[in-house]
Amino acid sequence: MEDNRIDDMKLLVARSDKDVWRYVDGYNLCQRIKNRMEAPAGKLMINKVPEKLWTYLIVDLITKLSLVARKNAILVFCNKLFKMAYFVATTEGIIVEKLARLFRDDV
Repeated sequence: MEDNRIDDMKLLVARSDKDVWRYVDGYNLCQRIKNRMEAPAGKLMINKVPEKLWTYLIVDLITKLSLVARKNAILVFCNKLFKMAYFVATTEGIIVEKLARLFRDDV
C-alpha cells in the first residue's frame, strides 16, 4: 500500500515537472526576458580591408599527424585579403628559416 502511494507521488512529480518546463518554454515573456550570464558586447567595429596581398597573414601548424612520406605536420598559410589558405606538408620540428623557405617556395 505504501509503495503504491510512493509510486503515485513520483509519477505526479515527474508529470508536473514536465508541465512546468513545457509552460516556461512556450511562454513568450520567459523566452524574451532571460538573465544573461555574459557581459554585454560593445559596439561592432568594421574590420580593416587589407590593401595589398599578404598584408595580413595567418600561420598555423597542425601537428601530431600520422607519418606519411616522412612528414607528420601541416603548415597552413592564410591570406585574409582573398580568404585563401595554402597547406604545406612538413615535419613537426620545423625551424624558422625552413618555415620562411617553405612560404617563399610553396606559396
